[in-house]
Amino acid sequence: MRARKKKHGAERIAACAELLIEDTAKLKEDPNQFFAEKRPLHLEIGCGKGNFACGKAAQHPEVNLIAMEVVADVMVTALEKAMLSKEERPDNLRFLIGNAENLTEWFPEHSIDCIYLNFSDPWHKARHAKRRLTYRDFLARYRKVLKVGGKLHFKTDNVNLFDFSLEEFEAMGLRMTDMTHDLHNSPLNEGNIMTEYEKNFSEKGFPIHAVTVHFD
Repeated sequence: MRARKKKHGAERIAACAELLIEDTAKLKEDPNQFFAEKRPLHLEIGCGKGNFACGKAAQHPEVNLIAMEVVADVMVTALEKAMLSKEERPDNLRFLIGNAENLTEWFPEHSIDCIYLNFSDPWHKARHAKRRLTYRDFLARYRKVLKVGGKLHFKTDNVNLFDFSLEEFEAMGLRMTDMTHDLHNSPLNEGNIMTEYEKNFSEKGFPIHAVTVHFD
């Protein structure tokens, strides 16, 4: 579904510039320079409206989190959510507007400790399989930017995408743990931070599939 065009979107993004990473050359040099302190670096690819990013940053001040979104009009909401309260605004959260295809151009090799893929576009048609964020070409990019021993946390409501992803993870020789086809009724749900999409679909009774993938 195409995101609705946000009124005065460019101006609203500019108003949140302190949280937005725009200089990808500096990002390539050292992602930690955009944060108050050097901490383990986490990356969410496809942050949507920002619920997960804001919640994760607040609950885990010991990590730096970059929330990435390809659609600028969607990023408006995430940025404004993070900007709401200056007193409570975490200093460990920054945002990046861009495509995951550019990861290896924008991030140093082996600089990221953890990647989150939350409810990525399933790209239903078989001919679009290469666009799925769990397709092996993307996994190869993640391997380059993740540290040895880094992790990928993957959640989706789409069982077809989940099954496809498991096959891709296996094909790439990646180790998988904490797999569940019903996250919210699993012990693995403890500490889970829901996205807007996840909350909506789980309330309608859709099971959430999840797995942790290890880049050893």
